[in-house]
Amino acid sequence: MPATTAPEAALGVLPKADGSAKYSHAGYTVTASVNGPIEAQRKDEHAYEAHVDVIVRPAAGVGGTRERHLESVLQSSLSQIILVKNFPRGLIQIVLQIEATPENDYVNTKLVQASVNYPIMPALFQAAILALLSAAVPMRATATATVVAIISKDNIKSMVVDPTPRELQAAQSVHVLAFTSHDELLLAESEGDFTVKEWDGIYEAAQAICCKPQTKKSGVEMVLDGDDVDGGQVDMRQFIRSTMAGKVSADLHWK
Repeated sequence: MPATTAPEAALGVLPKADGSAKYSHAGYTVTASVNGPIEAQRKDEHAYEAHVDVIVRPAAGVGGTRERHLESVLQSSLSQIILVKNFPRGLIQIVLQIEATPENDYVNTKLVQASVNYPIMPALFQAAILALLSAAVPMRATATATVVAIISKDNIKSMVVDPTPRELQAAQSVHVLAFTSHDELLLAESEGDFTVKEWDGIYEAAQAICCKPQTKKSGVEMVLDGDDVDGGQVDMRQFIRSTMAGKVSADLHWK
């Protein structure tokens, strides 16, 4: 599947789930379903809050160590923004099915490496957020994520957003960052060698993508078709807003 410049999403793609979404970006396609809050099994129930269960299913074959690592990271991050204390002894189940990945994504991955997991994290994260919104699960904030790599070539270092599998093989370090709609850092996963100055540059680049200010003209917020991509950078926060606005508009069209 060729990598796309702008992300694409569709809500309500699975009619039997409480909420669902399909998200495609940078060559990855993920379908997410959310069910809950529902009654939790005794082994999973918590007396004071809901249990968030994240299941990641690979594009082919049976899930292994790679998927368990992704589930652990996503569960920790999503539990921080879902209002779990509103549903004691409950369960919120999130199933993420990977449908497509860029070519050569699974080359030399019999030995699981952290950097192999990082490129798909934003797609899984965004699909989960959209499915949670589709299911009307209460959250304290929405969130957006991106992946950035530092590549060194001929002693010249450069930052690459949404790196390809080939770029990842040559990357000096890989970073996944997620920010809430309150501009708070929610997730920061890094692998490789980097300096504090390089980390600051990664943080600023990721923040520009995830927390880009809303464009305003004459005191009115403008939502235009061409606002999703600015200088090659995707405005993820505006993308989430426009996706939900389009869904609400379609649902209320009959009125």
